Amino acid sequence: MESRTAIWFETSIKYTKIGEDGQDKDVTEIYVVDALSFTEAENRITEEVSLFTRGDFDVKKISKASYKEIFFSEKDSDDRWYKAKLVFITINEKTGKEEQSSCVYLVQAASFHAALKNVDSVMSQGMQDYEIHSITETKIIDVYEYKKKSAKQDNQKPEYEETSEK
Repeated sequence: MESRTAIWFETSIKYTKIGEDGQDKDVTEIYVVDALSFTEAENRITEEVSLFTRGDFDVKKISKASYKEIFFSEKDSDDRWYKAKLVFITINEKTGKEEQSSCVYLVQAASFHAALKNVDSVMSQGMQDYEIHSITETKIIDVYEYKKKSAKQDNQKPEYEETSEK
């Protein structure tokens, strides 16, 4: 499992998809992108979705995600996304009382039980006590992490150009 912290945005995209029966079907799907702003999130999802859709599509909704960290799986069979709400338990040194704080994570897994296992796999590396309060499957189709573009992808000229003199 790999864990990645960023500012994540959930985006809803509506487009026409060819169904299993060969007929066109309007669908709305949820994708997640990491971005610094709503504008960047819209640009990023537009770029990503345009690679696999034909025709027009609409970005219907963009919202900041309730999670800051995503647990990515290396397994191809882990094709679903789950939200896991964890409660961390700490002791207040001044009062000696137990305090709780909650946090939501997005977890890639093939099933509920795999999601539970993946959360425990990542969290067991830390030192904090925690309880898993809930794990729920989402309708998220995919997550797009930020990848730095090369100069060629960005349509920028390289810092130097070779010239041939005659």
